[in-house]
Amino acid sequence: MYGMLYESVQHYVQEEYGLEIWTKVCRIVDCKHNSFKTHQIYPDKLMPDIAAALSACTGESFDFCMNFFGKCFVRFFSNFGYDKMIRSTGRYFCDFLQSIDNIHLIMRFTYPKMKSPSMQLTSMDDCGAVILYRSGRTGMSKYLIGQMTEVAREFYGLEIKAYVIDSQNDITGGTAGPIKLTDGPLTVIVKYRLDFDNREYMAKRVNTNAHPSQLRMPTVNLNVFLELFPFTFVLNHDMKITQAGEKIVETWIMHNPGANPKGFIGAHVMDLFYCRRPKDTTIDWDTLIQMRAVLFEFELIRTGHNRAAYDAVINMDFENYDDMLLNEAQTMALEKAKELCEKKSNELDVEVGEEEIDPATGERRSSQGLRSILLKGQMFYIKDVDSLIFLCSPLIENLDELHSIGLYLNDLNPHGLSRELVMAGWQHCSKLEMLFEKEEQRSDELEKSLELADSWKRQGDDLLYSMIPRPIAERMRMGHEHVCQSFEEVSVIFIEVMNIKDSGSNNIQEAMQAVNTLNQVFSALDEEIISPFVYKVETVGMVYMAVSGAPDMNPLHAEHACDLALRVIKKIKNHHEADVAIRVGINSGPVVAGVVGLKVPRYCLFGDTVNTASRMESSCEPWKIQLSNNTAMKVREVGYKVESRGTVKVKGKGEMETFWLLEGPDDK
Repeated sequence: MYGMLYESVQHYVQEEYGLEIWTKVCRIVDCKHNSFKTHQIYPDKLMPDIAAALSACTGESFDFCMNFFGKCFVRFFSNFGYDKMIRSTGRYFCDFLQSIDNIHLIMRFTYPKMKSPSMQLTSMDDCGAVILYRSGRTGMSKYLIGQMTEVAREFYGLEIKAYVIDSQNDITGGTAGPIKLTDGPLTVIVKYRLDFDNREYMAKRVNTNAHPSQLRMPTVNLNVFLELFPFTFVLNHDMKITQAGEKIVETWIMHNPGANPKGFIGAHVMDLFYCRRPKDTTIDWDTLIQMRAVLFEFELIRTGHNRAAYDAVINMDFENYDDMLLNEAQTMALEKAKELCEKKSNELDVEVGEEEIDPATGERRSSQGLRSILLKGQMFYIKDVDSLIFLCSPLIENLDELHSIGLYLNDLNPHGLSRELVMAGWQHCSKLEMLFEKEEQRSDELEKSLELADSWKRQGDDLLYSMIPRPIAERMRMGHEHVCQSFEEVSVIFIEVMNIKDSGSNNIQEAMQAVNTLNQVFSALDEEIISPFVYKVETVGMVYMAVSGAPDMNPLHAEHACDLALRVIKKIKNHHEADVAIRVGINSGPVVAGVVGLKVPRYCLFGDTVNTASRMESSCEPWKIQLSNNTAMKVREVGYKVESRGTVKVKGKGEMETFWLLEGPDDK
């Protein structure tokens, strides 16, 4: 799907539910796109995935979300001016329903890779209409209902009720395509009933009468149509071609050198043409009578450059056709076919042995000869001859395509704009391609800039969170200038690295060795910090400070602080750093915490608990963990093994009873 569909979803989900919900939806579906490019192709499955994620986040049903997305698209494309095109289709909603396929056909020039569905208005009455939807995607039926209801409300002032009355091969919640249990292609076919007040349209349609002057006009010979539209053909009830324009017969002869040139008249239309638009339409009388307001696109089936085609040409007796007369142009076309046969017959062993299907991709290779011609036009019913006439013109974009089909400007309708459009397309094609490439380049640069900005933001966030706890940083972003908290009880840990050689000499090598050793030890300590149970506060000189219970409150702060102390003692011993030792002091109690400073702000702890923890570390012995009485009592109750050290004279505190932490409850 093109990015414009996803742009509409992103815009209105953010507007309706907020940026937080959209971010959550993107996280659920693992969507890496911060924005969508209008003309870029994205996976089809992303649409139902987003709908399912939005349903989970909001509690709405999946069908409601798909319906909402369809409405979003109709609101969104007005920004591109497409609402003017919708309003121009007709005065009534039924006029729009008859023109949906034509709109898709026009849009294919702007969105050449668009896989548009096919929709036909099959019946109408005073209370509404029935439309038939065909597509290669599944799960989009509710999306279409949202589009229909929004178009009716926004552009025609109608409140309609749309629902499915029949469905084939549709799978809710997926767009990968119908599951194929047979070799034949499968198509999603959904029939909708649209209930709305359609009385005005039906009254106008039924009561329209021909003007008396039209009834007095003489009949027109059908050959006049064939001269005015040289690519036109006439169909009877059996869908067989009864008459055809001169140019379409010539073109068919040139594209099918192995076929009898008289075989065009009387052949079934589907034996000579492939119906590209509307998709998967059954070509019979009853169907085409109902689809006279729909633009058809037929592709001429050509013999191609394969073995069977050339064998048919070589073995063909060109001199012994029956007595059917051929006009001069058709005779010339036949001569061209004979020349093509003679020219290629000597190259069969080299060229025609290759298949037209690429084994690597499974797709048809581009032909080295003539390209198939596409005819675009409308079916009209001619009452006088009880037949359908397909009034059409070749679908050609520029001179290169004209030559590849084997036509010339003089072959096109002189009264229409076909020639002017081909020339204009040739003149502006290169300029449009250059502009398109520039816009794509700018779009790519913008996307790279956005990705780079996101990367810088993530790096900045990581740096900020390394200096300030994440919850505190988020509160500061919300405008809280003074972020200060008091905690009833936390456990503060001090770890000092001992025996680092720092004699104060001017020996640079020794100083660098001391810094490297200290960095290795502190890095090992960082690895043992498990957020949010323990938070690293700071390092000052040889001392490493951490806290459990702040900024995230933690009732098990003493246990987590002791666990950290036991882990770091074990880890540093296993590092086998020469002469390096550590000692740990822990104390539990109330503190006040807050962010201090504007440049290089830090999260700091204040209170007597911090001073006592520092004294526990400074009075400790190497490779031991000293606990204050308060901390020791807490962890002893839950199974930690502690041993009384006795009373220790603590600076500023006097005599204090302290304890050694020997092992945790899991070590016994």
